[in-house]
Amino acid sequence: MPVAKNKRVLYQNQLATLEDLLEVKEEIINDLKALLKSKSPSTKQWLKSKEVRELLQISPGTLQNLRINGTLSYTKIGGIIYYNLEEIQKMLV
Repeated sequence: MPVAKNKRVLYQNQLATLEDLLEVKEEIINDLKALLKSKSPSTKQWLKSKEVRELLQISPGTLQNLRINGTLSYTKIGGIIYYNLEEIQKMLV
């Protein structure tokens, strides 16, 4: 079944030329650029311990105490502890 795109008809058993591949590559790059431009920059949802300590201006021991007493929940992935930014912002209010 032929597929028409950019005024070019391609068949299922047709070989792609280098020109075809380069054209598809350009289309993909242009689509990705347009997609990246349309996306608004998002803020990080998860922070590492160092970022939290700097944000709250606390020591590593104080941060550990917040974890131990349950004041600040966290997620540990591969030995790295992550904190939810929204929860930290609620603490600051």
